[in-house]
Amino acid sequence: MKPFAYNRAETIEQATDLGSAQNARFIAGGTNLLDLMKFEIETPLQLVDISRLPLDKIEPTSGGGLRIGAMVTNSDLAGHPQIRAHYPVLSRAILAGASGQLRNKASTGGNFLQRTRCYYFYQPDSPCNKREPGSGCPAKGGEHRELAILGTSDACIAQHPSDMAVAMRLLDAEIETLLPSGNTRKLALEEFYCLPGDTPHIETTLEPGEIITHVILPPPLKGMHTYDKVRDRASYAFALVSVAAVINAETSGKLNTVRLAFGGIGAMPWRDKGVEALLMSSHGELTAINQAVDKLLASANPYPKNAFKLSLTRRLVTQVIQRAIKAAQSSAATSTDSLTDLGNVSPASVDSKEQ
Repeated sequence: MKPFAYNRAETIEQATDLGSAQNARFIAGGTNLLDLMKFEIETPLQLVDISRLPLDKIEPTSGGGLRIGAMVTNSDLAGHPQIRAHYPVLSRAILAGASGQLRNKASTGGNFLQRTRCYYFYQPDSPCNKREPGSGCPAKGGEHRELAILGTSDACIAQHPSDMAVAMRLLDAEIETLLPSGNTRKLALEEFYCLPGDTPHIETTLEPGEIITHVILPPPLKGMHTYDKVRDRASYAFALVSVAAVINAETSGKLNTVRLAFGGIGAMPWRDKGVEALLMSSHGELTAINQAVDKLLASANPYPKNAFKLSLTRRLVTQVIQRAIKAAQSSAATSTDSLTDLGNVSPASVDSKEQ
């Protein structure tokens, strides 16, 4: 690890000022950055410790949503009563990633900024356009089984690793930031992340010294919340394909709400509202599902070792939608049975309870 200066920011304003220095990096939990520094993949001249800034609260918003501080740990966010009760897809996505020890250290803001786990990115003696622009992308002809099939370019086919960010995109979360100028910004995730194009080393639209302060969640969504993650091991593995979903279905099978966001297949957390629109008002029939998945994967660019993600994505979407319809029908049947039982109670029994 190369030498670096270390400063602890006492205020958010001081953090942005220190962070705007040349080759400075913010550090909170450090669960990704420290590994990158050990491998000399990242070599900041200055670390700005923001772990003690007062950004560790989860508070309600006037609009019925939640405002989450960037320093809230992944464990605290996943276990928060309001998240578990009203945004369970987010809780499940966080718990599907890393170990308990890492979740205890990793911050909400830092989770958005974790970098790809592409094999070549982590090999300093290998070319990598994301690490050294213009050096090449050996993954295309090499080990690419876990890499992206959507949003890639000739320069880079790396996948985005975060589970949490997939659920956040599903929920239409917005990221609040503070710039060194004192101005603030709100960014939707599709505005926050950059596709690789010819500049895969530029991963977000953050400016030098700009710091994530909060994440805003809109009011909760009604429906079945789920996060399904297919991976090589039952734990501590990144997604081959994952889907965050909120689906509200009628007992007839009609889909009133469909939201789908994907991990493992995209260069950033992937969502296509056109795919959701195709499924809305359908009855979850296979024809509608296949049409929607065809649209989702129309621009896919798989390579030989990750082409299996095409069929895996299709099966996963089908499974999630059919499960949501079955859950709606099962819930309705349970409610009907309860009403039937109440209707069969004898008058004597009712009188006895009332006394």
